[in-house]
Amino acid sequence: MSYKVIVVGGGLIGSSTAYYLAKFGAEVTLVDAKDIASGTSGACDRAIMLQSKKPGPTLDLAIQSASVYETLEEELEADLEYNKAGGMIVIETEEELKAMEEMVERQQKAGIGVRLISGEEARERQPALSKNIIASTWWDQDAECNPLHVSFAYANAARRLGAELKLRSPVTGFLREKDRIVGVQLNNEKVYADAVVLAMGVWTPLLLEQLDIELPITPRRGQILVTEQLDKVMHGNVLSAAYIANKLRRNQGKQAEDPYGIGLAIGQTHSGQLLIGGSRQFAGYETDTDPEVTRKIAEVAVRAFPMLANVRIIRTFTGLRPYTPDGMPVLGPVPGMEGIFVAAGHEGDGIALAPISGKVMANVACGEDPGIDIRPFSMDRFQEPVTPKGK
Repeated sequence: MSYKVIVVGGGLIGSSTAYYLAKFGAEVTLVDAKDIASGTSGACDRAIMLQSKKPGPTLDLAIQSASVYETLEEELEADLEYNKAGGMIVIETEEELKAMEEMVERQQKAGIGVRLISGEEARERQPALSKNIIASTWWDQDAECNPLHVSFAYANAARRLGAELKLRSPVTGFLREKDRIVGVQLNNEKVYADAVVLAMGVWTPLLLEQLDIELPITPRRGQILVTEQLDKVMHGNVLSAAYIANKLRRNQGKQAEDPYGIGLAIGQTHSGQLLIGGSRQFAGYETDTDPEVTRKIAEVAVRAFPMLANVRIIRTFTGLRPYTPDGMPVLGPVPGMEGIFVAAGHEGDGIALAPISGKVMANVACGEDPGIDIRPFSMDRFQEPVTPKGK
């Protein structure tokens, strides 16, 4: 295939897209202003949890993506720290239980074998859980991986297939012929291509502003606490019902009721450290950690796992999730402008959706059948028409 494609963004989505494009035979250039996984993909947890997804198009994507993960280490010839250890969503109140009963019923109808278990069974699976946990969901098919390993493995596999990586090379503008994008301008270089895929997460709208095109992706800041190394204390990933409620909350105006969006998301790395989240804040592009948020996350964690009261926190960090108004990613062409595509807006689902997003975008960018109906993820679902600058 003599088809040139530039992928802008070296995170999970961009590196995945670059790999599948190279696998198809396209001539690929992967560009990033910093390095592979230097943005949100390097500032998140490890969970590949399907039961955290609302039934619908996103869950359908996640199911396909999960099947790719099962053989991805072999395909990419890399250790991704993939582990299908199961996952649970813990429940503290009767109100939460009622909401999770309804969610579990919808997920079961969608083909996810998640079930509700008692607090006692939850403690059998997670012995460190508090006795205040009255119930939990459980699904043995939820998994985890190391997102840094996945990003680098995709990028390295793409390079082995002939892709060129241009790192520390910020895109400063587009190369344009009438209503078609024909490449990008780097600091000291013009790079031409038949198609450009923007996979820059929360930074995608900023670049599109140069074309006077609006994309409603908003940074939603999340903070994570990292503990000292511990013996094995976590078995799979654990979320709280409050975490799910905050994730599914789409009205930014409701942030005033809970400005930090605190819930629990916890898992253990291969080195033994615990990654403890999480929060959801609309705070622009600010990435400084907030001591008040750190304290509140720690309180929630200790309430669910009392043994954590005696565990040291060695550092904290933040990541910017790419929020969209309807909670679904944007996958497909930019309306009104040829030769340019977007793969962004995955919010907290980037890890789970990376493989299938890359496969879909590789097909779309090359003018092939994506294999799924991408209309629910189209950019023009937000506003019509989108008029490029200069028309």
